[in-house]
Amino acid sequence: MQTKRQIHQLLASAGVVPNRRFGQHFLVDLNLLRLVVDAAQIDPHDVVLEVGCGTGSMTAALAERAGRVVAVEVDPTLAAIARSQLAGVDNVELIEGDVLSSKGSFNPAVVEAIGVLGSIKSGVSVSQTVSRLLLVSNLPYDVASAVIANLVNGPLVADAMVVTVQKEVAERMAAAHGGREYGSLSILLGATGDVEVLRILKPGVFWPPPAVDSAIVRFVRNDDKRDAIDDIALFGDVVGLFMGHRRKMLRACAKHAPAHLGDHDLWMGLFEHCRIDPTARPEELSPGQYVELANRYRPHAPGR
Repeated sequence: MQTKRQIHQLLASAGVVPNRRFGQHFLVDLNLLRLVVDAAQIDPHDVVLEVGCGTGSMTAALAERAGRVVAVEVDPTLAAIARSQLAGVDNVELIEGDVLSSKGSFNPAVVEAIGVLGSIKSGVSVSQTVSRLLLVSNLPYDVASAVIANLVNGPLVADAMVVTVQKEVAERMAAAHGGREYGSLSILLGATGDVEVLRILKPGVFWPPPAVDSAIVRFVRNDDKRDAIDDIALFGDVVGLFMGHRRKMLRACAKHAPAHLGDHDLWMGLFEHCRIDPTARPEELSPGQYVELANRYRPHAPGR
């Protein structure tokens, strides 16, 4: 692991400073870096995905514990520094580029680097072919939510994630229904696993310090919860329909349903069947209620 001084020297030697455009804030408190790595409970057979590896400070620690580390860095200069720092570490594959090809999908190079392409199916854990797939990252703020959501929706499905994110994102990840922070990400994570905020981080533990507090969050996939969802893509569409109009009553949200999500009358019947008050607001429904709604709608979906 690298101290603040070492990271500063590495960047200075390359003639660069932290890039605001990429949201570069290096976690320089080594005790907290160890906490992130320890909290992931990495097994020697695990594959670890690290997004935004920077100068490779945490990557080296991950490589000591994991069977394989796929480290992704979008900044060419930092990628070159990390590659130099990790020279000789043979269980790390470093990918220079954006981790996402779009908001809803991973860069194919990242998927290929995970190394289990032929065995991955939507909603099927990578654990069928390796011990686990873990996301362990000081996540760049601008891609944090999208990366987390993609690793729940699949086709790459993480068994666990330990990440540093903005405190605001952490609150959304862990929010219970009925609260202001509760949203689509809360529902997705709550319906598929268990979320725990491990530590709130003040700006001073990063260099340069961000303008907001951050947090270390752990998500562990719960197979019983995930198996209760008949169709994860449809579940996401149903959550999006209602949470996309969260200030309206459920019965009003149903009027905005696109063709592939039925019509108002159908949803009114589903509300009654699921014993859900159609005058409730979308944020009042628990993740389990959204799972029930999506599962009840599935037989009515086009092509079913």
